[in-house]
Amino acid sequence: MSNRIDTTFQRLRETKQSAFVAYVCAGDPSPDISLNIIRSLADAGADIIELGVAFSDPQADGIVNQLAAERALNSGMTLAKLMQLIRDFRTTHETPIVLFTYLNPVYTYGYERFHADAAAAGADGILMLDLPPDEIENNQEMIADEGLKRITLISPSTPPERMKMLAAQSEGFIYALSRMGVTGAQAAPSAAVGELVASIKKHTNTPVCVGFGVNTPEQAAEVASASDGVVVGSVIVNQVAENTTAPNLPEIIGKFTRPMIDAAHMASRASR
Repeated sequence: MSNRIDTTFQRLRETKQSAFVAYVCAGDPSPDISLNIIRSLADAGADIIELGVAFSDPQADGIVNQLAAERALNSGMTLAKLMQLIRDFRTTHETPIVLFTYLNPVYTYGYERFHADAAAAGADGILMLDLPPDEIENNQEMIADEGLKRITLISPSTPPERMKMLAAQSEGFIYALSRMGVTGAQAAPSAAVGELVASIKKHTNTPVCVGFGVNTPEQAAEVASASDGVVVGSVIVNQVAENTTAPNLPEIIGKFTRPMIDAAHMASRASR
């Protein structure tokens, strides 16, 4: 059975477009509203949904995503509800889902059980921020991924030899950080995005998606034209924070994100 991530990138290659990967925290501001938000993002044209798994100590995240995780946890979000959220989304949409998580919640749930349940619910990939790829080979239970693509993270400071190793074992797509630091919409993407993507693609045919600091349609277009995909998160999450009590919050998020999605798709098509 083909993975939705692979199928999506194959479709995008045929149409000469880069992917738009939209990040939100699962359960923010509540499980029910979160479901409608990701449906709205899919309807707006997002190619992949990256779902943050709410965690009490998200050290790699900036304040916007930290507060999103706090809102989700305060709303009663759990890993069991995460699985149900994915199952409910799958009743209406086939957009690929990648789980963006720290290792602690996964191990608390049970590593093998988490992967099996997430894949059965309809998730397609997983990115564990604080799990060094080297450790996977040293822990047998981490090797069986139950059909989830292991998304690799590469930063501008990754040494060349390590970049080569990470690229060689990559699956689904590579998440390349446009700059150093934590997640957040406070800075623009680096001007060296094209160089970073080119250096990674010397070692792999796996698509390279670039994130961190993409805040506007213009920035989304710039990054999309130089990569296989653009990842946009904090600026969307901030819209959730600013409109938490709005009765039409999902529609607000879809309307806000659509211009960035359209700009990314048009720019990438024009550049190819």
